Formats: sequence, structure tokens, C-alpha cells
Amino acid sequence: MTIDSARPAAPGTERPLPPAPSPYPKHTPPTPAPGEPFEVRYVAVRDPAVRPLLKDLHAEYTGRYGPNDEINRYPDERFTPEHGGAFLILVERGRTVAGGAFFRHDEETAEFKRIWTHPDHRRRGLGVAVVRELEREAARQGYRRVYLTTGPRQPEAAGLYLSTGYSPLYDLAADPEAVGPHPFEKTIRGSG
Repeated sequence: MTIDSARPAAPGTERPLPPAPSPYPKHTPPTPAPGEPFEVRYVAVRDPAVRPLLKDLHAEYTGRYGPNDEINRYPDERFTPEHGGAFLILVERGRTVAGGAFFRHDEETAEFKRIWTHPDHRRRGLGVAVVRELEREAARQGYRRVYLTTGPRQPEAAGLYLSTGYSPLYDLAADPEAVGPHPFEKTIRGSG
């Protein structure tokens, strides 16, 4: 530090302070490795390929929040096209490696749920791929907006949503536990 930089700035020439650091990690997804393609499959919740996703997601929720039944909170049919929803998985070499779903929140809004990546496949950009594919499907179904929530003990999820253009509907500087569920939204271009 030089003496000049230690002097107070002249009135009216102060530089604004940088924003306070976010409690959420920056999510810079790496590109999937060349030659490691995955297949996008739209499936029913009861499809056997979904079981690993739901089992690991339940274990993740239990590990972070204690015993709960969040995974069974919504009827399966809400995640079907007939009811304005969808459920997708990413399959690589015959294994479910990531997935997510949505259902109708209201006439113009899809609510994203169950976004998950298998622990062995994280940091490969699969979460971003799931979010982008869900957005495309929601737009194809005519939705114009996405709403979603994540829990206060899932900073990686909040980082993913922030990095993919979602606006937080809460104060990012607030204590995550005091906020409770962390809501986000994003406007998408619907086809209808």
C-alpha cells in the first residue's frame, strides 16, 4: 500500500465498495468431457431409471435437513404432460446421472423440482444441462415463467440457479437459515 492509496478520497470521488460476498458458491460448470455424451429421456416418475435419482435425492435431503418426506410431497401425476408437467433424466452409459422435473404452478408458470446430479458426476455441467432442457420443455408447453425454491442448506443449488439467470426473490445477504426456502424466478419465452 502506498501513502497515496491510504489517504481518504476527496469528497465526491469515493469509489463504491464492492458488493458483499454472496454466501453461495459461484457455479462455473465445466464442459462435459468429449466422447461422454448423455441421452435426455422424458420419463414417468415411476420409471425404474428414476429410482436412483429419487433415492439419492431423498438421502441428500435427509443428510442436510434430517428425516423428511419431501420426496413424496407431490402426486406423481403432477409431473406428467397431461397435467402440465414433465420429468427428465440424463442417462450416460445406461446409468441415470442427473435429472429434474416441473409441474404447473399457474397458467403461465412452471415450477421446477427434483433437480439432481449423482454425486459421482457433479461439476460436469449436468445440472446446467438439466435446467436448460427443463426450460426448453416448459417453453414448448407454453409457459412464460419458471418458479423454483431450494433449501437454505443447498448453496450449490442456489449457485446453479443464480448462474443460469434466475433472480432471487429474497435477500442474498440474509442468513440462509432465517430466509427458509429460497425462491427464484426466471422469465422464459413460451411457444404459445
